[in-house]
Amino acid sequence: MEGMETKAQAQPTPGSGAPNFLVHNEGDHVAVAVADIEPGSARVVYVDSERSIDLDVIESVPLGHKVALSDLDSGVELIEYSVPVGRTRQPIRKGELVHVHNLKSRRWEKSE
Repeated sequence: MEGMETKAQAQPTPGSGAPNFLVHNEGDHVAVAVADIEPGSARVVYVDSERSIDLDVIESVPLGHKVALSDLDSGVELIEYSVPVGRTRQPIRKGELVHVHNLKSRRWEKSE
């Protein structure tokens, strides 16, 4: 039908400028990988504003995992979805994987 996209047309293709990471809200400290991402330049898109930035990813980030958008000191309250979701266990560099090795989830704050 005229004016209707097919499912195949709606999917981003490599090189089309499709994002590597999505950020839920302006002000969040992390972005979420939409595929397995290797070190190098990556495109990050903010869902709430549609703003995009380039980020130098310094280590592999698996699909669904987070990457730091800025340098974070140890003990910093980490923001995602515009709310605190955890506290950094150690300094985290911009472009570094953010996961249980360097972040303590608020859900498990009282645990060792």
